[in-house]
Amino acid sequence: MRKLYEKKEIMFAVLWIVAYCVILGTIRGNFGDESIYMLIALLVFATGIIAFVKANHLEEKYGLAGWPKDMIRYLFFIPMWILATGNIWDGFALSYHGAALVIATLSMILVGFVEEMIFRGFLFRAMLSKDQATVAVIVSALTFGLGHIVNLFTGQANFETVMQIIFAISWGFILTMVYYKSGSIIPCIIAHSMIDALSLFGADHEMADWIYIGVTIVIAIGYCTYLGKIKNEQM
Repeated sequence: MRKLYEKKEIMFAVLWIVAYCVILGTIRGNFGDESIYMLIALLVFATGIIAFVKANHLEEKYGLAGWPKDMIRYLFFIPMWILATGNIWDGFALSYHGAALVIATLSMILVGFVEEMIFRGFLFRAMLSKDQATVAVIVSALTFGLGHIVNLFTGQANFETVMQIIFAISWGFILTMVYYKSGSIIPCIIAHSMIDALSLFGADHEMADWIYIGVTIVIAIGYCTYLGKIKNEQM
């Protein structure tokens, strides 16, 4: 794994993404988010990522070394975290109960970590060292959104999947830009985990879902335009 990372860093990132999409997509389709198999698979991915990063002392490179310095400059994290609560804007309704709810919640939190590390950490960072930042941002965001196409194979409706992809691409731009400008992936992991975990507690009204998607798209455009004008931390 280390040799592949050193010689072909982009391919290294792509292999992580493909493995994640295929394995987790299959498990999710067959057993669901509340399955212990889902949680175990995510723990394996998360452990593998952490082990690789620590073994090669890459915490700083991937923005895991800590919060950005001079936090007052990074108040732009707040709008992202507020937007991440959108799944409960229409009220609360539990998707699962008891142990199933606990397992599903833990799984969604881990999804936030794993997906941020492979899409924002591995892929975006690999491309940033090869191409211009704009290209890296676009590819990372689009790849993240298109990665949700695997939901077609889990029984989800085509139209619902398309809207989820558009929603994910919008978030992909927000998360990538925040990571790029702050140099820390931790705020992005928090936001991503909030989105996924809170989806288990939202009332899931169709009209509210449409509003959330629309608001996310509009805010993504304005937010990323604003972030583009901010001087980024050295990465």
